[in-house]
Amino acid sequence: MNIGVVAHDGMKPTIIGWVKSNEAKFRQCQIFATGTTGKLLSEHCSQLSIHKLQSGPLGGDQQLGAMISEGRLSALIFFIDPLSPHPHDVDIKALIRLATLYDVPHACNSSTANLIANAIDQLPKPKKEPSININ
Repeated sequence: MNIGVVAHDGMKPTIIGWVKSNEAKFRQCQIFATGTTGKLLSEHCSQLSIHKLQSGPLGGDQQLGAMISEGRLSALIFFIDPLSPHPHDVDIKALIRLATLYDVPHACNSSTANLIANAIDQLPKPKKEPSININ
């Protein structure tokens, strides 16, 4: 199971807390997280398999989008800060559009993310193994 995880700066503490509270559910998953979100998750959830992508504005959003379009992502958790402007808003909209287009479950807040976490065993398995170079 491959789960994409992204959070805007103002939402990073929220997503770290949310992942920690669902850590047992994610032990069976590969988590693909953008930039700083991935770094923070690695520090706070060391028992999980965290793959760090580029920072969102530097291409991480597109890397997740590519995984969605290639059938390699089972779900996307993207905690968006609704009260802050985002210079890469176009990238954000493109990522959400791809998740919608390819029928990938996606959550932009903790309530919806909880629904996905509680149904983790029912999520579609990725069609392909990840091949993105994440070093």
